[in-house]
Amino acid sequence: MPSNEALTPLLRQFRVLIAGGSYGGLSAALTLLDLSKGRLARFNYTEGAKPPQYQIPIQITVVDERDGFYHLIGSPKALACDKFAAKTWTRFCDIPALKSPNLQIVRGSVNTVDFQNKVAQILDLETKETRQEKYDFFIAGTGLRRVFPTVPQSLKREEFLKEATGHKEAIRNADDGVVVIGGGAVGVEMAAELKELDPQQKVTLVHSRDRLLSAEPLPDDFAERVVAELREQGVEVILGQRVIDTTAVEEQQGKRTWNLTLANGKKLKAGHIMNAVSKSSPTSSYLPRDALTEEGYVKIRPNLQFANPVPNAENHFAVGDIAQWAGIKRCGGAIHMGHYAGTNIHQLMLAEVTKAKPEFMNLINYPPVMGLALGHTAVSYTPDEGTKHGKELLGTLFGEDMGYSICWNYMKMSEPCQA
Repeated sequence: MPSNEALTPLLRQFRVLIAGGSYGGLSAALTLLDLSKGRLARFNYTEGAKPPQYQIPIQITVVDERDGFYHLIGSPKALACDKFAAKTWTRFCDIPALKSPNLQIVRGSVNTVDFQNKVAQILDLETKETRQEKYDFFIAGTGLRRVFPTVPQSLKREEFLKEATGHKEAIRNADDGVVVIGGGAVGVEMAAELKELDPQQKVTLVHSRDRLLSAEPLPDDFAERVVAELREQGVEVILGQRVIDTTAVEEQQGKRTWNLTLANGKKLKAGHIMNAVSKSSPTSSYLPRDALTEEGYVKIRPNLQFANPVPNAENHFAVGDIAQWAGIKRCGGAIHMGHYAGTNIHQLMLAEVTKAKPEFMNLINYPPVMGLALGHTAVSYTPDEGTKHGKELLGTLFGEDMGYSICWNYMKMSEPCQA
């Protein structure tokens, strides 16, 4: 690989604004930092790939409401185990790979984006002031609006650790057991983790449909295996029953318990309830309505550019859960999209300066795949291999920390940014 001194520096500086500092947004930023310095992108494993011949001056601004990178996959365990919680949230200022003079991270939110003039209104949550940010390229990567227990509600690491400790105490003090409502991916992983962390605790999972993971396009044998694993670990699973009423009861010593009523009239008593049924919605209110689907997702081309007829669509990209694309939304897919978006933006930069034709990386349709960490085991489904399960599979898919180290190392977050 040629040294940076042998590269041709370009004078034109480009500004990139990225809304969202999670898997997709950060992978796009890291890709651009690598390519702009004349290096192969850290996610590029193509044999024989050649690094860029030019250095491009860029300035990247990432805007996120949180003060750090949060490992979303780890939520089911992080919100029940404060020791693990400390690992899942890393402040942006403590991530070596992000310490670059070409990268600025703002704790805030993007209020509006003017596609015609390529300028965004940003609310800085630290100063409480709104400012304008001009850009040459924009990436929407703010994901979905999720609520507890899918994600913590805290926006700062210290607050999150207090939140996790509070939930852990509530679970530990639940003398009448814990009821998890909702049998989607978060609900089943949460129930399994609670039982794994405290095998003596009574854990009940209630789902309104006759099969778990009913919202996902996955085969019945996958859902049946998940039920079998949960019950084998001691989780009581109630299917086909909706919770129609929850009533809080104050007992002696100030403890609160809950009385739950199911659709068939059955009564349950719980010391703590975790509601995992809320539907997530796209965080796209800052984008022009014309750029979105009826559900609020960004319709994209295979190269990640906005697909709807909006001004300067070729300068606007969307990655991760906010983008409408085939397949079940996963963090691996978001990282992949961020890599492609960053690469394609770099191609457009080169094309503008050198007049060369951009060579885009294009997404293909993802098949429905899923992997679930269920305590000491895992269950997965892919079209090629069907349904698999086992402890060894848990290590392959998630390692020993709910996939944290796998994602962190793949994104090379511990490696200092090279000049």
